[in-house]
Amino acid sequence: MSGDLYSRFAQSFTRFADKVFVDDEAREWTYGEIEHEAGRVAAQLRALGVTPGERVLVQTDKSVETLLLYIACVRAGAIYLPLNSDYTESEIAYFAGDATPVLAVCRPQSVALFERVGSEIDEGAMRVITLEDLFAQLTDQQAAPAVRQPDDIAAILYTSGTTGKPKGAMLTHANLVSNGDVLIDLWRFTPEDRLIHVLPIFHVHGLFVAMHCVLFSGATVIFLPRFESEVVVRHMANATVLMGVPTFYIRLLADETFTREAAGSMRLFISGSAPLSADIHRAFEQRSGHRVLERYGMTETGMLTSNPYEGERKAGFVGPPLPGVELRIADSETGNVLEQGEVGIVEVKGPNIFKGYWQMPEKTAAEFRPDGFFITGDMGFIDTDGLVQLVGREKDLIISGGLNVYPAEVEALLDDRADVGEAAVIGVPHPDFGEAVVAVVQPVGDFDAQAVRAALREDLAAFKVPKQIITLDVLPRNTMGKIQKKLLREQYSDLFAA
Repeated sequence: MSGDLYSRFAQSFTRFADKVFVDDEAREWTYGEIEHEAGRVAAQLRALGVTPGERVLVQTDKSVETLLLYIACVRAGAIYLPLNSDYTESEIAYFAGDATPVLAVCRPQSVALFERVGSEIDEGAMRVITLEDLFAQLTDQQAAPAVRQPDDIAAILYTSGTTGKPKGAMLTHANLVSNGDVLIDLWRFTPEDRLIHVLPIFHVHGLFVAMHCVLFSGATVIFLPRFESEVVVRHMANATVLMGVPTFYIRLLADETFTREAAGSMRLFISGSAPLSADIHRAFEQRSGHRVLERYGMTETGMLTSNPYEGERKAGFVGPPLPGVELRIADSETGNVLEQGEVGIVEVKGPNIFKGYWQMPEKTAAEFRPDGFFITGDMGFIDTDGLVQLVGREKDLIISGGLNVYPAEVEALLDDRADVGEAAVIGVPHPDFGEAVVAVVQPVGDFDAQAVRAALREDLAAFKVPKQIITLDVLPRNTMGKIQKKLLREQYSDLFAA
C-alpha cells in the first residue's frame, strides 16, 4: 500500500462513501461527495498550471471550500501552504517570495494585495485567484490522484523565527500519515465520533490533528467558523469530542450554560497549542465531570506526547511520548542527555518529525543533533512516571491564544522607529489568552503608545501586536549588558490580573 497522504484519505472515501463527513450547519457532505468535489477542484488546479511538487499559497476564510482545496492540493500532488488569515502584506510578501508558489488563492478583498506581491517576486510566475472564482470555474472533469512518495513534501507551514525570519517547515506525506494513524488509535476515534471543530485550519492543530483524526477514522466533523461558547455548548448534545486551546476552556467555564448535563454526551476534551493551567484543569473537571486531555506538539513535528485516554491525566503534564516517538531531555549547550527529573531541552525523533526548513539547509542542520534528534527549544523534564512536563521556552516564545509570537519580530519593528530607543517584548499571564504580548520600551521624544500600536497593525497580524506598551526611562540589564526580560516578566506578571 502506498504511503502517501491521499492514499490514506482514499481508504476512508471508499469505506465510508455514504457516511456524513462534514456538517457545517448549512448542509451535510458525505465522504463520497467530498471526494468527488476534491477531484473536480484538483482538475481545476491542474488547468491553472499546478503540477506535483509546486506550492499553492492559501489565505482564505475557514469554509468547506477551503477544506476541499486542501484535499484537492493533496490529490493533485501539490504542496499546500496555508497562511493565517490575519497576516499583512509585508508578511505575505515574505512567504510568497520565499516559497515561490505558482498559485495563490485568496479572499476577494485581497486580490490587489496578492497581485502586488506577485509582481514584486516575478511577474506572471504566481497566478492569483479567489476561492469563489476557483469554484465557479469547476467542470465535471476529475483529476486522478498524483503519484507521490512518502518522503515527498505535502505541506509547508511557516513558523516565526527567533531572529525574526520565519521558517517554512516541510511536512512530508509520511509525517502526516504516521501522526494521524497514531492519534486515532491513542484517542480511540471511531466512525461513531462527532468532533466539534472550532479551530482555524491554517495550522497543524486545526488542519492536521483535528481534520485527520476525523478523516482517517471515518468520523463526522461539526465544522464551525469560530469558537462561540453558546454555539459549542448547543452542539455538545450531538457530539463526542472537542479539540481546543486553553482559551476555549476558560470561556466555557465562564458560560453558565456549560454544565455537567450539557457535556453528558461528550467522551473527550483535548487541549493543546499552549499550557493549560492546573487551576483550569481542576475547575473544568469539577464543572463538567471530564478531565481535559493535554497533549504536546509543534509545527515541525505534529503531536509528540499525550496524556492517556485511560488512566490518570496529570494536571500540568503533557503525558508520555506517543508510540513511535523517542523523546529525551538534553543539555542545550553540550547535547548531553540528562538524568530523569533534570530540566533541559526537549529533543525528539520519530516518523512524524519534519523534513527540514524550506531553502534553509544550514538552519535545518543546526536544529538537529548528529544522531537525528530534533531540538525543540522547549524546556522540560521527565518525572518518575515517564510523563513530560514543560517548564518554559529557551528563546522567549510567547503563545497567545494558542498562536506563536516571537519577540524578535515585534522588537525589530519597534527598534526601527525614531520614537523608540530600545524595546523588549515579553509575554505575561492573561486570563483569556494564556499569555499577552507586552512591549516595554525606552521612548525618545514625544511618544504615543496608541499611535505606535496602530502603526504596528500595518505590518503585524493582530495577535502579534502588543496588548499594552509600557515606557521606562531605562530598561533593566545584567552585568553583560543584556536586557533582563525575566525581571520584566516578573515585574509585570499581574498586569492583566482580575
